[in-house]
Order: sequence, then C-alpha cells, then structure tokens
Amino acid sequence: MTTLRIAAAGPMTSIQDRGRSGYRRFGVPPSGPVDRRAFAAALAAVGASADDTAIELSHGGLALDAGERPFVIAVTGAAAARIDGFELGGWCVAGVPAGARVQINVRHGNWGYVAVAGRIAALSWLGSRSTHFLAELGGGRIRTGDVVPLADLDDHLAAAVIEPPPDHVPITTARIVVGPQQRFFDDEAMHILSSGTFNASARFDRMGMVLGSPALRPVRVDMPSEPAVRGALQVDGEGRISLLTADHQTTGGYPRIAVVVEPDIDRVAQLAVGSPIRFVAVDAAEAIAITRAAAAADERWLTRIAAARRAKPSLLTANLIGGVVDALAEL
Repeated sequence: MTTLRIAAAGPMTSIQDRGRSGYRRFGVPPSGPVDRRAFAAALAAVGASADDTAIELSHGGLALDAGERPFVIAVTGAAAARIDGFELGGWCVAGVPAGARVQINVRHGNWGYVAVAGRIAALSWLGSRSTHFLAELGGGRIRTGDVVPLADLDDHLAAAVIEPPPDHVPITTARIVVGPQQRFFDDEAMHILSSGTFNASARFDRMGMVLGSPALRPVRVDMPSEPAVRGALQVDGEGRISLLTADHQTTGGYPRIAVVVEPDIDRVAQLAVGSPIRFVAVDAAEAIAITRAAAAADERWLTRIAAARRAKPSLLTANLIGGVVDALAEL
C-alpha cells in the first residue's frame, strides 16, 4: 500500500463511488458523482470496477504528492492535469512517478474526476463509499494535509487519450418534462420557462446549481413538502431556479416547475459560469425514449474506452538507442 499526500485541495473535493441507492425514503440522497458519465469514463480508462471510487474535485483544484510507488491515473470531466510541471491536459491516462507532484485544475466546467489504476481505500456508509458532503459520511471529504491510502496499484497501463463523450460540447438546450408542481405557476411563468434564456451561476455545490434570470415567481409557496428528484428545477419565493443534483434534498417545500431529462442533467451541472441554457418541453414518453437511447450510446462509448486500454511496451521492445551518433565518424 502507498499513499497520496494532499498538498492542497479545493473546498468541494471528495471521494465518490457511483452512488447510494435505496435510501431516499429515509431522507438520504444517492450522492455519487455530479457528472456521472465523466466519473464512469475515468473508472473504465483504468480498468476499475463500476463499484470503485474516484476523487471528485471542483474549482480550487487539487495538488497531491505521490508516495514511494509509481501508479497510473485517469483524468476526466472538466479537470486537466500537470505532473511535475509537465502539462497533460484533460481526458487522459498518465503514469505518475514515485514522489511526483500532481496538480489538477478544473477548466471549462465545474466538476473533474481522478481515478487510480488500483484502489482508493475509503470508508463505507450504508453500503456505499460515496461522500454525502454536508454530513461528511461515506468515503469522506479530502482536505489539505490529508493522507489518502492506495492499494492494489497497477502501473503497467500506457499513457493514452480518453475518448470524450459524443456530446462533449457545452449544452445550450436542455429537455424537460413539465411538472410535477406546475400548478403553483401562472401562464406567464410557464411561457418564460419555455421561451427564456437562463444562465449558469457561480452559486453551485453538490446539492445543485442556481440558474440566473429571468425570474419565475410562483403564485404561492404555501405547499406541503413533497418528494424531490435529481434534475428537478426547483423555484424559490423570489423566482430563482435551482437544478437539483447529487446531494439534493429528498423532500422540499418549494415547487418544482419541471424536471430535466436524465441525459441532460449532468451536462447542465457542468456549465461554466455565465453559460446560457434554454429549456424545451417533451412528454413523458419522449423523455423515456431519449433516456434509453442515451444510456445505450453511453454503454457503447464506455466499452470503447475500456477496449482502448493498453499495457506499456516492455523494455525489450523499446528502441533504447535511437539517435546515437558515431563519434569516430566525426573525426
């Protein structure tokens, strides 16, 4: 076993697995990664199982010092890496030498992922190592000065570029299903929802993202708490919309005017501050068909990422003497 020493960590850095299912009726959200596809791609690129863990980070980045053994990482999502000052960029697999300094920054989005070819040792809570961020239960938040243990390391994977998702460009139009609490909004608010341009704000965390103007003021907010789901567009008394994400509350007293269709949720959560977003309504049958098609496409994409893994060439097959100069010929 070796360790990662955390030289610096942004305020929303944590260990996540794919999420905690079956507990929302007890008030426990699924947690897991905010960008589930980027997380899955990182695991697939290093050969980790679907139930394994990765580090999630956001603005503020992450700097870590490798221990006494080399290992391999995959970097996906909005993250980009430097190793000992050498710029690698994002969506890549890279070897980390023993004792190296790795700097990960988030660019052109909000959430990045670092998976290890091996295992990040982490605590489990209710059958999952995902971190519920506010409660700090599960694998746990990562802070400056922490030591993160690694096990079962495999440093034999070759460096590679990871194929990004087919729709990796920033989303500009998200599909929604109207409801379930549209009864709390008048015709004008419903018209603004379908015709207005909103924008991603700097107010986001693992619970959700606030979307800036225009306002959608509810007719009233004196409603009982009702179940909330990931992707819901919740509107407060001032008319501000929030997209609910990984650590969302399981019930809430503010009305949800619509729910973003599953494949578009995490793409909206990745929008950089100020990015525009519009909404177009589809019916439930369309939403199901869209979700099934996207799931099938993602499965094919992740299969390609896994199939692209390659071992490092052995020294016996490497050209170790290329570029040698015959000194005698120069005399």
